[in-house]
Amino acid sequence: MDKMFNNIYQDKNVLVTGHTGFKGSWLSLWLTELGANVIGYSLEPPSVPNLFKAIDLEKRINHIQGDIRTQTHLDDVFKKYKPEFVFHLAAQALVRRSYKEPRFTYETNIMGTISVLEAIRKTNSVKSCTIVTSDKCYENKECDYSYKENDPMGGYDPYSSSKGCAELITNAYRRSFFNPKEYGEMHTVALSSARAGNVIGGGDWGADRIMPDCIRALSKGDPIVIRNPSAIRPWQYVLEPLYGYLLLGATMYEDGNKYSSGWNFGPNDESIITVEELVKLVIKKWGNSSVYHVDKSVSPHEAVLLKLDKSKASSRLLWTPRYDIHETVKQTVEWYRCFYDGSNKKDLYEFTRSEIDAYINYKKSKNKLATSR
Repeated sequence: MDKMFNNIYQDKNVLVTGHTGFKGSWLSLWLTELGANVIGYSLEPPSVPNLFKAIDLEKRINHIQGDIRTQTHLDDVFKKYKPEFVFHLAAQALVRRSYKEPRFTYETNIMGTISVLEAIRKTNSVKSCTIVTSDKCYENKECDYSYKENDPMGGYDPYSSSKGCAELITNAYRRSFFNPKEYGEMHTVALSSARAGNVIGGGDWGADRIMPDCIRALSKGDPIVIRNPSAIRPWQYVLEPLYGYLLLGATMYEDGNKYSSGWNFGPNDESIITVEELVKLVIKKWGNSSVYHVDKSVSPHEAVLLKLDKSKASSRLLWTPRYDIHETVKQTVEWYRCFYDGSNKKDLYEFTRSEIDAYINYKKSKNKLATSR
């Protein structure tokens, strides 16, 4: 497994903010499999149940409970552990919650990002930093167009605009303090941002997310309730963008001045389908006669159409999605089946590891690092 990234993460100190979240837990587990010393900094898991506790991840990493907005605490963690890699995933990650708690959303997603960047400025250990934002950071005109990395930032709702702001902040710090043109002379920090599509996979129980909503209903035998059946999303398996983040982080470690920029990690076109089509696939894979119905009550605005252009990552990092939407749903449903069948934590941990192995071995492909030597 570690050969995917030329052993770059082996024995390195890697700080992951938001490690108790859905994507953060998967990323932290993968990093432990790569031999990294993982330092996680986050609030407690955002849901019950959650992946972090389901696989007993706390015993496998350095788990630190902390608020990303607390600069002094974060600074102390950087000083103590001296990370060489940073993956910043801590965020308020829900559109609908951002309407209810806009101030908290902005404080977490904007000031939290600044806290991380300021901590990096105060230490000499960090060589590679990936700020994870969202496909919703773009000024979405909801037309049949795949957004490219140089398109304008924006956002209709507080969550989306907070991610656009995080992108602008990251770019400002990159230009002002970690300029690629001054790499190796004035500093040794490679700084990038990463934007992924709608991520699904086992272990997500977030509120107001379609896959967790489906699983909660299916596990109880209840009908599935959907809000926007015709909304089109770039669905992708959770390990797809994480592979991109790890590849980007490793590549920046080797050639920081060449890869410090914004990056899209989106699915192939066949995985860009409607919410209703996704729900039908989930029901089919789950294997019962569950039904769904549309909630017609008035809801806050959410984008109807959103797509990402992944050509930059494909051409420069040689990153490409491995799973289509059918394999994505299959792997996701199998994980939840394992969880709800009453498996113990050891079995669930091993099953989760096996999903990483299955992803790695699903399709043999050479990446940038493997072919550059």
